[in-house]
Amino acid sequence: MTMKLRLPGRPEELTIPALLARNAAEHGDLPALSWREGDGWTTLDWTEVRRKVAVLASGYAALGIERGEHVLIMMGNRPEHWLTDLALVHLGAVPVTVYGTSAPEQTAHIARHSRARVAVLEGAGELARWEPLLADERVPLERLVVAEAAEAGPHRTYGSLHASGARTHRPEDFEKAWRETRPEDPLTVVYTSGTTGDPKGVRLTHRNIMLQAVRIDGRTDLPEHAEHICYLPFAHIAERILGIYLPLLRAAHVRLVADPAAVGAAVRELHPVQFFGVPRVWEKLAASVRAVLAQLPAAQRESIEAANDLARARAGHRERGERIPAALEASYARAKEQVLDPLLGLAGLDRLVWTASATAPMPIDVVRFWAGWGITIMDAWGLTETSGVCTINSPDGFRLGSVGRPIEGLELRLAEDGEILTRGATVFAGYLRPDGSVESAHDAEGWFPTGDVGRLDEDGFLWLTDRKKELIITSNGKNVSPALVENTVKEHPLIGQALVHGDGRSYLVALLVLDGEVAPAWAAARGIEAGPLDRLAEHPAVRAEIAAAVDAANARLNRTEQIKRYRLLTEEWGPATGELTPSLKLRRRVVREKYGALIDALYDDPHEEPRRTAPE
Repeated sequence: MTMKLRLPGRPEELTIPALLARNAAEHGDLPALSWREGDGWTTLDWTEVRRKVAVLASGYAALGIERGEHVLIMMGNRPEHWLTDLALVHLGAVPVTVYGTSAPEQTAHIARHSRARVAVLEGAGELARWEPLLADERVPLERLVVAEAAEAGPHRTYGSLHASGARTHRPEDFEKAWRETRPEDPLTVVYTSGTTGDPKGVRLTHRNIMLQAVRIDGRTDLPEHAEHICYLPFAHIAERILGIYLPLLRAAHVRLVADPAAVGAAVRELHPVQFFGVPRVWEKLAASVRAVLAQLPAAQRESIEAANDLARARAGHRERGERIPAALEASYARAKEQVLDPLLGLAGLDRLVWTASATAPMPIDVVRFWAGWGITIMDAWGLTETSGVCTINSPDGFRLGSVGRPIEGLELRLAEDGEILTRGATVFAGYLRPDGSVESAHDAEGWFPTGDVGRLDEDGFLWLTDRKKELIITSNGKNVSPALVENTVKEHPLIGQALVHGDGRSYLVALLVLDGEVAPAWAAARGIEAGPLDRLAEHPAVRAEIAAAVDAANARLNRTEQIKRYRLLTEEWGPATGELTPSLKLRRRVVREKYGALIDALYDDPHEEPRRTAPE
């Protein structure tokens, strides 16, 4: 970061309200928050943001919200959500965002567990899920606030709450309230996505989050007042850090994208200098580029591939900490200007200086693909329980395929079984109990077991293996990382998604999902008539290519890791259908339950020597 901002205190003493006060006083005319309205953007500067936060805080106070109280929020990435979050924090209340895709039983669990009396919702879709909870004697919920006034029915509207705040606002009360906030006070509770059971409430303090933000900021190098395109759910720790807390630290500019499906259009319009995407987002972007490349003339593809080779060679020197040869630098600069940037510009990716990913192991072929375009994805790793990032790659030290080195002040060590343990000031104190107390999740020496398995190399870079609970243990006692096998087979562009199964079995089988963007382009380039995906999946050429992709993956895997049989599917998995979490991580249990009959059929005769079945 080139803009040297004054911190209103030492990093460990910072609070969110103190940062907002500084931004309004010292950077008040800079744009802070923008969102789509009609064909354009509406923008608030930092002075206007603080003014609105103060009025909203008065409105929520008039509603009876008190210090330390949990308030639930289920809205998309819209200004009412962002501003409500900050208004509650200024009262000393604790905002708790709930995933919009949460199952009814998960929503009910969070409502009971958090003891919240108030929930702030977007509209009719959310009301249908929350209104029954008002009559549930086990749920303390008393009142709903609705952003969409026309859909609020008998419930309080966000607009009326804001109007109430404008009438009752007393600046002296607002200033007094936020100044009572201490670094050790809770800032938010983030519930885990519940992939293996009920969501757990992770309570994070101002100190946890502020130290996290300061340390991430120290590992990145961004232009002054860089824009952040905010499209991931605020219920996920990554977007809370990137879309709320880091922009407050940096006095930066947040662009809210309400529909995650519209993020590509926003990137094409805005040409951001920074972009964060979970692995599935980077995979989809790579698939889109590959689909376009497949339809270009051979001569143009060769020119692009030559430029890709130069970019990857340059990235290799940087990765090894070597001086880039002058001739290579000059050749790359020409290729970037003449070949890469014009094409990247069509997708809005030509100004990127910082790109990152986290939440799940990044397929190395995707990392290498983007390195060929001059885009080095700085992969990171962390958990909700660690306030976000534990390790991160940075421009001054990275290894493609690793998740980087620990941030300042965080310790790592590996248990005997390879599980990663961590401790430090950014690690949470414990999980929220139903009575509001906190249950420690650390051992006697303060180490927190992350549930992830990995290895540390001689230079201190961490390489993830998989989630400990997701490791496959075959019937002969061998441990297999499903993510490793899945990412290997997904290196073929026709395979968009994969799930490997084999726990308690003698061999592995897989469900493979045909990539809906790449497959039609791949077929067209080979003179195959494009049609519905299910028909395309039956074409002999596609079947043969998928079989070759599995063979190629198996050739790189050891015997235990090899896929013996598979089934090819054509319906993409996603959050709406339940196979992915809202942060686009695979819900293995859901997939196994949904496709249990298909998986069982791949083990049709346990006495028969396994062979790969043709895709169906």
